[in-house]
Amino acid sequence: MSDTGHQGRHGHEFLEFEYDRGRLRYANNSNYRNDSLIRKEMWISPLMVQELKRIVEDSEILKCSLVEVQNSDDPEGLRVMYYLVQDLKCLIFSLISLHFKIKPISV
Repeated sequence: MSDTGHQGRHGHEFLEFEYDRGRLRYANNSNYRNDSLIRKEMWISPLMVQELKRIVEDSEILKCSLVEVQNSDDPEGLRVMYYLVQDLKCLIFSLISLHFKIKPISV
């Protein structure tokens, strides 16, 4: 999953997620307030992959093609896609936050 971003007054800004065989990568490039590129990487469990798949399947976004959405008078497909992306972003941000903020307990 990926977002190519936009060109704004702060330059080229983007938010990108990539999943490959258990590894989840995140990149955020925003020049707002002179921020630099943020990259994070973590491994996720098969159970989390299963949950991501369930969210996509439950959204029913796979039931029609992009051409069908574009040719439709009903913007329902775009609405579903918008909320699907928002749900996935929220879940991934939560995972990243938990992964990088929780300190393991040493035994």
